Amino acid sequence: MQTNIGKSDRTIRLAVGVVIIAAGLYYQSWWGAIGLLPLLTGLLRWCPPYQLLGISTDRK
Repeated sequence: MQTNIGKSDRTIRLAVGVVIIAAGLYYQSWWGAIGLLPLLTGLLRWCPPYQLLGISTDRK
């Protein structure tokens, strides 16, 4: 599994994930679980759709 998410992309994904999870907790909605997707991809620095499309924001 090769990383394909760069620094700024990772920061945005982590922030968006935390905000979605927090909103889900605040509104007591299961929709907050969707925040796990950007959070997980940000932590792993790997995005399956990026790999399928041949996209990489990681500058090596």
